[in-house]
Amino acid sequence: MTGVLLLAATPLGDSRDASDRLKEALATADVIAAEDTRRTRALAAALGIRPSGRMVSFYDAVEQAKVPALVDAVRAGETVLLVTDAGMPSVSDPGFSLVDACVQAGLPMTCLPGPSAVTTALALSGLPADRFCFEGFVPRKEGARRAFLTALADEPRTAVFFEAPHRLARTLAEAVAVLGGGRRAAVCRELTKRYEEVRRGTLAELAEWAAEGVKGEITVVLAPAEKTLVTVEELVSRVEAEAAGGQRLKDVVASVAQRAGVSARDLYNAVLAARKRAGG
Repeated sequence: MTGVLLLAATPLGDSRDASDRLKEALATADVIAAEDTRRTRALAAALGIRPSGRMVSFYDAVEQAKVPALVDAVRAGETVLLVTDAGMPSVSDPGFSLVDACVQAGLPMTCLPGPSAVTTALALSGLPADRFCFEGFVPRKEGARRAFLTALADEPRTAVFFEAPHRLARTLAEAVAVLGGGRRAAVCRELTKRYEEVRRGTLAELAEWAAEGVKGEITVVLAPAEKTLVTVEELVSRVEAEAAGGQRLKDVVASVAQRAGVSARDLYNAVLAARKRAGG
């Protein structure tokens, strides 16, 4: 008999957002793989639940090592519940490697849907939500961070990403420099919690606000880029900025060309010509 892997969304902050299916799974699963077992036990206690299964740690540093045993548990007929501290597993949280392993092994899995910081922030932002992309966490290193922001310069969809509170001011200041101070955005802080706050405005306004210091879990929503005519020189500059992050030149050219709606071959040749001129 084969078991099942359950991917379960957990509340972002308010335990009352827990679904009935999550409550049942916490009470009955044979194994609970938790990003932080202390937080999961606290959630269960807040819900008045006493888990009957064994609970194991499943955070970034041990994720790869724990996958084989969890796959074996599902294969042996057990129900394995995967939860993270908040939101959906594998969305900038541990989980993808376990999902991938179960897919490769042909083992059954299902999802217990629920809270998501991405869609919650998107809905509250006041920005277009018909098309959006999720960009994960902003890179910590300066070059990669600038390339990350540069890639959003002509993004036609609303973009959602996470940032640590102590790095938010720096990131917003750099966003002003790269994207322009007039681009609209929203900073969502402590979603569903007691001190929930949503700040909406231009990047310049938000950067000024964040300079005083911000606390809590942060989700940023960035408005789509306005369609403007872009020169070849500007596209070449974007390619060089993104390539500075360590990506292959041809991959960067293909990405920039696709977003700008121009020929990748022509843009690649323009980059090579610019480099040749710069070299003398």
